[in-house]
Amino acid sequence: MALLEISALDAFYGDFQALFGASLRLDTGEALAVIGSNGAGKSTLLKALTGLLPARADAIRFDGAAIGGLPASEIMKRGIAMVPEGRRLFPSLSVEENLLIGGWGRTGTGHWSLESLYRLFPVLKERRHSPGTALSGGQQQMVAIGRALMSNPALLLCDEISLGLAPVVVRDIYGALPAIRAEGTAVVLVEQDIVQALAVCDRVICLQEGRVTLEGEPADLTRDAIQRAYFGR
Repeated sequence: MALLEISALDAFYGDFQALFGASLRLDTGEALAVIGSNGAGKSTLLKALTGLLPARADAIRFDGAAIGGLPASEIMKRGIAMVPEGRRLFPSLSVEENLLIGGWGRTGTGHWSLESLYRLFPVLKERRHSPGTALSGGQQQMVAIGRALMSNPALLLCDEISLGLAPVVVRDIYGALPAIRAEGTAVVLVEQDIVQALAVCDRVICLQEGRVTLEGEPADLTRDAIQRAYFGR
């Protein structure tokens, strides 16, 4: 049984339809890249998965249960966490407080704790008492990832985690993904950096104007096929 199954998912902002019959499957521990240009529907897909946009109940199944349209808090409790675009740390909280709040409301235990996160991102231990927003952009992204991991999710959704970061910082951020996946966590990675996404994921789908235009394993996809799926030509 797949960890996540999306079937014929439509999504709307009021009267505007942003996703048209999107379907995908994700197994436990697998990494899936979702690529596409601005406005293709990538972030909309994540919002529907996390309950921030309404969805038909059986259009999204997680761990065998229909979760489409459930409140975001309930979806988090079931084992889905998101690293949002722009990081969105709590400015009034320290690094450690931002991390701790990520585990609020989730029952059960798992690998991820303050100690294991500090091993993954040692700089956060050094800066644990600093305001989260006083850190560099890359360090803030580490906090955002750590905050999501504190709920010990079965599925981690990452929305543009390389956006606005220097290449050397992006390398450090992506370098943490193998350790995250080693604990059995599946990852959906929304990225505009196609090369980076293909390098770290098992499979990739491309969205264009709200529709899935390509799906496959990175090694099987040619540059021309990706370009046609991405740009429609």
